Amino acid sequence: MTIAPEAGTAEVSLPTQSTYQTRVADYWNAEENPVNLELGKLDDLYHHHYGIGAADRSVLDEPDAELRRERITTELHRLEHAQAEFLAERLGPLSPADRVFDAGCGRGGGSVVANLRYGCHADGVTISEKQAEFANAQARKRGIDDRVRYHHRNMLDTGLESGAYAASWNNESTMYVELDLLFAEHARLLRRGGRYVTITGCYNDTYGQASREVSLINAHYICDIHPRSEYFRAMARNRLVPVHVEDLTEATIPYWELRREADHLVTGIEDTFLNAYRNGSFQYLLIAADRV
Repeated sequence: MTIAPEAGTAEVSLPTQSTYQTRVADYWNAEENPVNLELGKLDDLYHHHYGIGAADRSVLDEPDAELRRERITTELHRLEHAQAEFLAERLGPLSPADRVFDAGCGRGGGSVVANLRYGCHADGVTISEKQAEFANAQARKRGIDDRVRYHHRNMLDTGLESGAYAASWNNESTMYVELDLLFAEHARLLRRGGRYVTITGCYNDTYGQASREVSLINAHYICDIHPRSEYFRAMARNRLVPVHVEDLTEATIPYWELRREADHLVTGIEDTFLNAYRNGSFQYLLIAADRV
C-alpha cells in the first residue's frame, strides 16, 4: 500500500517499515503525557524535547498549590522553548524563500519556531498519524499552513524533493532510527552547503557500553540511544561535516531538577536522567554539520 504523493514529492510507502517502527508509532499515537500537552497549551507550541538554561526555582516557593503547579509548568515550558530557539538559531542564515525539514517533528513546535524566526517554509515528518494531524491543525489555527506542513511519513524515506532544503534537523528523535539511514536521507534532502543540526542524548562510549541508566531510558521510551562516536562516523559516511559541537549536559540538568519537583508532570524517569548525566555515562549534545 502507498499514500498519494503531494506536489513536489515522490510516492512513498506507508510510514512503518518494521515491527519496531510500528510499536513506536503505536506509542506516539496513544501518548497523552501531561508533560507534553500541558506545557504546549500555554501558547500552542508543543515541544517533544527537554529544556536548557538556568531554571527559576523560586516557582517552587509558591504557597498556593494550584498556582505553584501553573508556575512550574510555565517555567518548564520556557526552558523547553529556549532549547528549540537554541537549535533554530543554528540553522541559519535562512530567508523566507528557504525550505527546512523537521525530522521526527512530534506535535510540530520546532517547525513553528523556525517559521517564526526566519519566515521560511517548513516540512515536518512524523511516523505518528495522530501527531501529524494535530500539528497540521495547529498550523491552520496559526494561519501558517501555507508555509508549514506536516506529513505522516517515515523520516528515513520521506519522498520529499532531493536537494530542496537549506536546513534540516532532528530534535531528540535520532534514537529511534539507524543513523546511517537517517543521515543518508538528510544528505539527499539538503542542498550542497545546507546545514543539519541535531540535539540528542547519546551515551558516552569512552565509559564502555551503555550504562544501566541508559538502558532504563531506552526501555522507558522504546528507543535505542546511540553511542556518541557513532554520530560522527555516520555523518562522515553521509557527506555531513560537523562544524560545531556543544555539550549541553550541564545546561539541561536544571530542567530535570525542576521537573523532578513537578508532581503533576513527573513520568518517573527524572532521577534516571539526572543520575546518568551526573555520572558521565550520558550526554546531551548539539551537533551542527554542513552537507558537502
